[in-house]
Amino acid sequence: MVIATGFFDGVHLGHRFVIEQLVKAARDRGDESMIVTFWPHPRNVLQDDARNLRLLTSLKEKEQLLRAIGVDRIEVLPFTKEFSRLTTSEYLKEYVIGRFGGKALLLGYDNRVGGDKLTTAQIREVALGLGLEVILTDSVSVGGGETVVSSTKIREALADGDVRSASEMLGYGYSLTGVVVAGNRLGRTIGFPTANIQHYEPLKLVPGNGVYSVDVETVGRKLKGMCNIGVRPTVGSGNQRTVEVNIFDFDEDIYGLDLKVAFVRKIRDERKFGSLEDLRIQLVKDREDCTSGRI
Repeated sequence: MVIATGFFDGVHLGHRFVIEQLVKAARDRGDESMIVTFWPHPRNVLQDDARNLRLLTSLKEKEQLLRAIGVDRIEVLPFTKEFSRLTTSEYLKEYVIGRFGGKALLLGYDNRVGGDKLTTAQIREVALGLGLEVILTDSVSVGGGETVVSSTKIREALADGDVRSASEMLGYGYSLTGVVVAGNRLGRTIGFPTANIQHYEPLKLVPGNGVYSVDVETVGRKLKGMCNIGVRPTVGSGNQRTVEVNIFDFDEDIYGLDLKVAFVRKIRDERKFGSLEDLRIQLVKDREDCTSGRI
């Protein structure tokens, strides 16, 4: 068994490069590839700024992305405070070798294994001492090599509403999936009915407030639309933050059904309008912006 271990939030291009190397190394050896990952996120357990942590992928999404790359087996270990205290040596002996029969360990350029916080070079030495073959991989950059891909940088881009940069680093369009719930139906009165989404993964990161061009999947169909994220300041103050989607050329009742929204690009910031008519006029422009492909 050739094993890589880590949280792999987002399964971004950097992760993808590591995992492709894992799959290739296993196939070259006539062996199986395995990802050992964890749930929940270590920061949620260790209270390391956990209140502000938001995830790029749910556990289900992460497993789907890993399998799409060709990983043979995925093992999810419960991350607890007790588990976090295992040293690198203890973790490799008990889990990678003992439980999963690992023969080779693949390490990314910034891999961390165990509570003793060893560097990648130190982890390599421990693994070699335990009889594991070690395969090292490099970092991955985008934008002409200027930006090293990381989950943190993707989260920062999404928080700024820069969904294009985030998607470039991810290697796919960032998306939210949830169930459609009832809203105040105000959009329908001005010709822009919206579907309100209640997320299946409450800790998943929602991009910064604004209006976005989006791709939509629901009732087995792929459609275009625009999405507003924010507090709807035109209709009052103190509103709860919502994710609302206006689906183009679509007028079916989808309350209680699944809806997936993939972000294409940001159109504008959310702002307060003087009247609902002013808002309607702007939404017409927003829709034209989305359908014309203008930046």
